[in-house]
Amino acid sequence: MKKYMKKLCVGVCLFLLCAGMPVFAEEATILNGVKIDGVDVSGMTRSEAVTALKAYEKEVGEQTLVLKIGDETVETDLSSLGISCSETDAVNEAMGIGRTGNIVKRYKDQKDLQHSGKEFSLSWTADEKLVKSFVEENCTVFDREAENASLSRSNGEFQFVSGKQGLVLDVASSVQTIMEYVADSWSPHSTDSTVELKTKITEPEGSAEELANVTDLLGSFTTSFSTSSSNRCMNVSSGAEHINGTVLYPGESFSTYETVSPFTTENGYAMAGSYLNGEVVDSMGGGICQVSTTLYNAVLRAELEVTERSPHSMTVHYVELSEDAAIAGTYKDFKFVNSTSYPIYIEGYTTSDKKITFNIYGKETRDSNRTISFESVKVSNVGGGTVLTENGGLPLGYKSASKGQQGYVAELYKIVKVNGVETERIKVNKSNYKGSDRVVTYGTAGDPVLAENLRAAIALQDEALADANIAGVVPAAPEPAPAPAE
Repeated sequence: MKKYMKKLCVGVCLFLLCAGMPVFAEEATILNGVKIDGVDVSGMTRSEAVTALKAYEKEVGEQTLVLKIGDETVETDLSSLGISCSETDAVNEAMGIGRTGNIVKRYKDQKDLQHSGKEFSLSWTADEKLVKSFVEENCTVFDREAENASLSRSNGEFQFVSGKQGLVLDVASSVQTIMEYVADSWSPHSTDSTVELKTKITEPEGSAEELANVTDLLGSFTTSFSTSSSNRCMNVSSGAEHINGTVLYPGESFSTYETVSPFTTENGYAMAGSYLNGEVVDSMGGGICQVSTTLYNAVLRAELEVTERSPHSMTVHYVELSEDAAIAGTYKDFKFVNSTSYPIYIEGYTTSDKKITFNIYGKETRDSNRTISFESVKVSNVGGGTVLTENGGLPLGYKSASKGQQGYVAELYKIVKVNGVETERIKVNKSNYKGSDRVVTYGTAGDPVLAENLRAAIALQDEALADANIAGVVPAAPEPAPAPAE
């Protein structure tokens, strides 16, 4: 009897199972009640389900992901990060529900589908290369260097200015965070899709206590630009403004070029005369070398370490030989280091009587009975001769002369005295300045005999003889005024 009842139960189960199972067609379909990540795939073939999920994947790619970088945020659609899902694996699972396992399991699965349905989840991932590219291009823009504590100066008094923290995005860690978030935490049905990226906070240098040491005038220097054009005056004033207020901590270096550039109208500069290959030409920011030169002399008097300095190609009028410091492009710069043990403050300004001054403040540690001074020494003269030339297209009696310039080799010395007695004489630099010849041009068109005599004088490079040959022909043309120099 027991064996009969057992066989009967099995038979009933088989009947019920067969009655609830569809007849398999050539291409099977997913049973009713099956969803994949909210997408109803009931009755779909394998290919139809894959197509439906690919369309769903495209819709999901339009969703927004918010990336948080410190206090800033960046939004992106998920398709930009190459988001994709494992639709093939999910469809395989969906196809198998109610069709795999033993008879009892299949029967149970089909009954469960009829009562409550079944939903499968998709596994999502992002394209790591696209994520990295997006982070580098759109998220590192918020990187900022720490702003060290600083000083401002007003009415002869210093005021402390607090520093600000810096922030740097950790690209590698941020990429990994996004990848893990998409794979493990994120869902297309999430109400908040925000990821906080990895950043590193850098602390500012300096404190009110440390900057309180800045009390003493270590070095000062002033030059005049009273003969400058309005544009050159603008350039000198702009350069001083860019440098004014600089604070350097012990060991920090300063680049004049980096501080005063770019030389653009927006940055306060105009076209003015400057040296180029031994000639005076108009250039944007012309005259900026007077700024670097004035600062150079203040730095020398503060006895800071100079790490880069170049002379001009020709002499300048506002300082002695070897006291100048030229800047040009990136190949000539004036640089120095705060070689003291305390912070320093650089004050730079121009006055209405067209003078520029730089003052360097810090903590005075030098002996009070010790003084320094500087002496410029000419070593030799270079060039600066006179060259006679002719121009057959100009009439006899015509004479013009360019303004030549004497060149030099010069040295600068620092003289140290203790209690008024010289103890050291230190060579600071050696500078070479090109000379330029004075070129005299005579017209030779006209009387052949007179012209021949004039050519003979030019061949001899005898200006007095040449002048005698044209005396009384026509008044000599006045010599042009010298061009403005750096």
